[in-house]
Amino acid sequence: MSEAEAALRTVATNVKAARVRAGLSLDELGRRARVSKGALVGLEKAQGNPNLATLVRLADTLGVSVSALMEGTAGDRVRIATAEAIAPLWTGEHGGEARLMLTTPGPAPVEVWRWRLEPGDEYASHPHQAGVQETVSVVDGRMVLVVDGAEHELEAGQTAAFGGDVPHAYRGAGTGTCSLVMTVNLPPGS
Repeated sequence: MSEAEAALRTVATNVKAARVRAGLSLDELGRRARVSKGALVGLEKAQGNPNLATLVRLADTLGVSVSALMEGTAGDRVRIATAEAIAPLWTGEHGGEARLMLTTPGPAPVEVWRWRLEPGDEYASHPHQAGVQETVSVVDGRMVLVVDGAEHELEAGQTAAFGGDVPHAYRGAGTGTCSLVMTVNLPPGS
């Protein structure tokens, strides 16, 4: 079994388990998450290739983190994640990408993401569940953070924090690559 097949099986198992725990039918989960029933059936059978937006909508609807849908069982006390070993969950039109490095365990998990935005790349996110807080720390380059329609230019060395329960987007700016680290702080019980 390839690494991609194993990852898809893990997502399939975790989505189905979270759906059953939430007491949702495929129809109800699909309606709430705006994902077709056919796509959900395929996903729970480890078929298809769900994109980042679909995984985020499912996680938000199920009240779990994206990584809770993607990770196997936690075993080690210290987890070390290497970007090259983690497949991107989003790839931009101009070569940018986003990788979910890991999620901290505990009652209020934190997702740690590494993003690379090329000039012209943009990722628009729908609002997350209430209580989600995000931080964006620009390591190199420049970007535009759009939160609820307001644009905020950020450059290397700057960090922004905002409530993720409104529409928001990340856009590459300037002439070079923008590297950033983003955290998504989930409310307790996610």
